[in-house]
Amino acid sequence: MDLYEYQARDLFEQHDVPVLRGIVATSAVQAQEAAAKLNTPVVVVKAQVKVGGRGKAGGVKLAHSPEEAGQVADEILGLRIKEHTVRKVMVAEGADIAEEYYFSILLDRTKRRYLAMLSKEGGVEIEQLAAERPDALVKRSFSPLDGMTDTLARDMAYEAGFAEADVARLVPVLKKLYGVYTAADATLVEVNPLVKTGQGEIIALDGKVTIDDNAEFRHPEHSQLQDHGATDPLELKAQKMGLNYVKLDGSVGIIGNGAGLVMSTLDVVAYAGEDLPGAPKPANFLDIGGGANAEVMANGLEVILGDPQVRSVFVNVFGGITACDEVAKGIVQAYKILDAEGVEPKPLVVRLDGNNAELGRSILDNAALPKLERVDTMDAAARKAAELAASADSRTGAGAASAAAADAAPEIGHQI
Repeated sequence: MDLYEYQARDLFEQHDVPVLRGIVATSAVQAQEAAAKLNTPVVVVKAQVKVGGRGKAGGVKLAHSPEEAGQVADEILGLRIKEHTVRKVMVAEGADIAEEYYFSILLDRTKRRYLAMLSKEGGVEIEQLAAERPDALVKRSFSPLDGMTDTLARDMAYEAGFAEADVARLVPVLKKLYGVYTAADATLVEVNPLVKTGQGEIIALDGKVTIDDNAEFRHPEHSQLQDHGATDPLELKAQKMGLNYVKLDGSVGIIGNGAGLVMSTLDVVAYAGEDLPGAPKPANFLDIGGGANAEVMANGLEVILGDPQVRSVFVNVFGGITACDEVAKGIVQAYKILDAEGVEPKPLVVRLDGNNAELGRSILDNAALPKLERVDTMDAAARKAAELAASADSRTGAGAASAAAADAAPEIGHQI
């Protein structure tokens, strides 16, 4: 779960990380009241969305009076930033910034270690800095058993080019940020920028924290951090059903068992649709897990078919712990639910292989479900699902519009 900036700020404060005061507002009136309460010459009104690029999109603005803070908040609230609508702003006291740095700790799953990164050049896109000037970004991999020691923090600071006096101020802050990382069971703690003020203080000015959902059982308080109002309704519905679902922007619904198989299916579908009208892509990631039964399968289909962007569905199951006959029963059950609700099914391509595959195929064949096609290989099934999505798009005009835009792009580029 990604936290909003204000939630990260509050978490930092709980662990004694130096931060500036900030107050959340959901209206212009509240923003004006917040600025008056902070009572500083300058405040910063910052859009609270879980994406980057807020400043470039007009989501971060200065205000020099409570009245101006209210006016600025009115401009930011309702703004769309990378498909996210701003519903909250944080009014924070202004900072006397002398220098801007970057620091983060994240989980390196491939090495089963933590990775810390530090740079004297903060306030910029770290991906760009790492690509263009990798020498400006110090990276250190370390064991969770060792943690962020004084020695590690000092070595990173010296290697990044910090002066002796700044190292002495920086090391305690880095260790406290590591404390946030471990205490919250986070997979990412990032501060950009971590600033040095005119008085020489080190302050976490803008924080990003991602919490590991697998650790929810240790943190009942984390449930209060969830913002259901900003969560995609389908993702929320899937979450309540216990499904591992992520909404994407394509038109081919995907269901598989096992994260690896689902990821492979996403790639195969995307490749299969490249040369088709509208270039249909995956509409979601949905992993029904290793021991899914008929009910889980039915729930998964119900969620995917509730997405208006979905034009076809590809069910790709390799039976192991999950038996193919259970998957087939779930598909039949889902059709019954949809029929009872008066919902017309969408084209469905099913590929079953592995444990009880023949029995599962037999169940589907005998059911004679409308708009369902069985395909034996993964590549052929992906191609069929992509073709069905492209065909449906062309009938609604979506595919034609996409194709027209694609055709026009070279001409536009030529004119520029």
